[in-house]
Amino acid sequence: MLRNLNPYLAATSGPPVMEARRWIEGATFPEDRPLLNLSQAAPADPPPEPMRRAMAELVMADPSVHLYGAVLGLPELRARIAGDWSRGYGGTVRPDQVAITSGCNQAFTAVLATLARAGDNVVLPVPWYFNHKMWLDMGGIDARLLETDPDLLPDPERAAALIDDRTRAIVLVTPNNPGGAEYPAETLDAFRDLARARGIALIVDETYRDFDAREGAPHGLFADPDWDDTLIQLYSFSKAYRLTGHRVGAVCAAPARLTEVEKWLDTVAICPNGLGQRAALWGMENLGDWLAGERAEILARRAAMEAGFDTLPDWRLMGCGAYFAYVAHPFADASDRVARRLVETSALLTLPGTMFGPRREAGGTGRAEATLRIAFANADRAGIATLFARLAELDPTGP
Repeated sequence: MLRNLNPYLAATSGPPVMEARRWIEGATFPEDRPLLNLSQAAPADPPPEPMRRAMAELVMADPSVHLYGAVLGLPELRARIAGDWSRGYGGTVRPDQVAITSGCNQAFTAVLATLARAGDNVVLPVPWYFNHKMWLDMGGIDARLLETDPDLLPDPERAAALIDDRTRAIVLVTPNNPGGAEYPAETLDAFRDLARARGIALIVDETYRDFDAREGAPHGLFADPDWDDTLIQLYSFSKAYRLTGHRVGAVCAAPARLTEVEKWLDTVAICPNGLGQRAALWGMENLGDWLAGERAEILARRAAMEAGFDTLPDWRLMGCGAYFAYVAHPFADASDRVARRLVETSALLTLPGTMFGPRREAGGTGRAEATLRIAFANADRAGIATLFARLAELDPTGP
């Protein structure tokens, strides 16, 4: 037994993707029925070749990519984000309102460090992104769980009833992980107004913004001239440019908050990855058409998922967008048992809803046990066809 273990950390659930990987350790699958891994929401391929060539040149020619840099990130990248966000969202974002982090998860942890401490609480919609919930649990910060509607959309009026004098923020993810839902602009406006009226922060994680099915700006939050008194936006370059291993994320927030973020980042990582930041900037400058093609491909896979579930009346598609389909399965067993059985019977690796919400015995509604997340971005159209062929083989009344 470990001695002197932090009780908050000990009580935090383990990393779900790592747990799912253990389900397939040592497993073998027939050549004609290979494993279809739909568990982790990450690009399976490296960055495009032109970016890799540019990165190789940077490694050899730019000594700065190997050295410590500014804690809040590369000034040129901060300025590029500010300019693109100002144009794309129809508002004003300044470079001093942007910080670069080692991935979007670090962005979340850094801003929470400025907002909340043990005993405080944060409003978190269910189903949640598991790393958000894990970080709150590690810090002894209570997650005030906000059940979403049948379309997985959060309701500002229900959220208002959860807020008290220890509430520090509301956290939204759009397009949503795990649910895929794209939150309407008016919903985000209402949450902004609620947060501002109650004197708390609104954290909006837009990791998957590049794959939103809507044309134009998905919301007008940055058009508010006083946006940074309430809004904190998070972003990741991992999905847009396949830079998962280089860990580059971003925060848009008030300069005064970023001053506090800087303290936290300096003690944790000192500075973001220099090569990754240069690659992200190169991508923003050179890969607009390529990224548009990536978005078109993801949207085509989304359409294939929607069409596939139309053929399976025993399954119910609750949300579909970005990299994810969130579905109600037809089996009597809880989703964690269903997910493990799908590995054994169908060579399909998905994640159960119990990784994204509370079980019934912990106060949940039962939706966690009834749902699965399918990360379809990891499968091409042929892989998606294979998914539905295997699901169609299953007997929903079976064990």
